Amino acid sequence: MLNQFKPTWMIESIYTLMPDELKANGIKAILTDLDNTLIAWNNPSGTQELRQWLNEMKANQIPVIVVSNNNHKRVEKAVQRFDLPFVARALKPFKTGIQKALKEYQLQPDEVVMVGDQMLTDVLAANRMNIRSILVKPLTQTDAWNTRINRLMERKIQAQLMKKKNFKIQWRNHLDD
Repeated sequence: MLNQFKPTWMIESIYTLMPDELKANGIKAILTDLDNTLIAWNNPSGTQELRQWLNEMKANQIPVIVVSNNNHKRVEKAVQRFDLPFVARALKPFKTGIQKALKEYQLQPDEVVMVGDQMLTDVLAANRMNIRSILVKPLTQTDAWNTRINRLMERKIQAQLMKKKNFKIQWRNHLDD
């Protein structure tokens, strides 16, 4: 049961993902959470680092698609300045949003990776869809009120995973570190 919360990779930040390492792992598109993964939940304007990363993905023809549990208005407002496609009300940890993204953008499960900062939503949804996942550290140390509950539960899950011999919390900068 705990394996459903286990990410494929754990990296410090989505911004350290490089096109060559994605392509080397057969990844043609990135599905990403929005808040505290792509942008800080309390800074929808994003950063220069985000813009540079998005430009690098675009230059290498790796689509970045936001798959968020937020409502349409919130996601649209956050991503319009970056011209990113999105799926709102994704209902993660259920399969709904990921299935919609795969169908709408004509992608296969083995061609994508789901990137997010939460095991209980992003990683679990990816594992339910049999797609690879990347758990990243949240961009900020604060969370919206509804995410704080998840963080508490995640700490308990991580503690249980640590008891298993085949799981170590090992944050990396790149997929193949």
